[in-house]
Amino acid sequence: QVQLVESGGGLVQAGGSLRLSCAVSGRTFSSYAAGWFRQAPGKERELVAAISWSGLNDYYRNTVKDRFTISRDNAKNTVYLQMNSLKPEDTAVYYCAADFTTIDYVTSRETEYDYWGQGTQVTVSS
Repeated sequence: QVQLVESGGGLVQAGGSLRLSCAVSGRTFSSYAAGWFRQAPGKERELVAAISWSGLNDYYRNTVKDRFTISRDNAKNTVYLQMNSLKPEDTAVYYCAADFTTIDYVTSRETEYDYWGQGTQVTVSS
């Protein structure tokens, strides 16, 4: 059974930073791409950033480029999202997701992700 557990969310002032972590357990000998999604109240879930198994390929949505950095430590089965210069519009529940694939790529298609975490709340105050 694959489990993804996010941590690191919280309340921060605008301009501050947070680091989200996603611990992946089960099927840890298989390769997977990972993505961080977010969903704000009344809005659809959107992909924020994604990273391939090797870490050589990544994706960022335009609104977070140069502020957020996705990374991973495969030895620890953990994926990270470093969020700097946070803005109130970054407020959302952040979800980690895993796409188990033998291809070293990333996808923005939500339906390609096989497993999801329970989410962690990020609130940015103005």
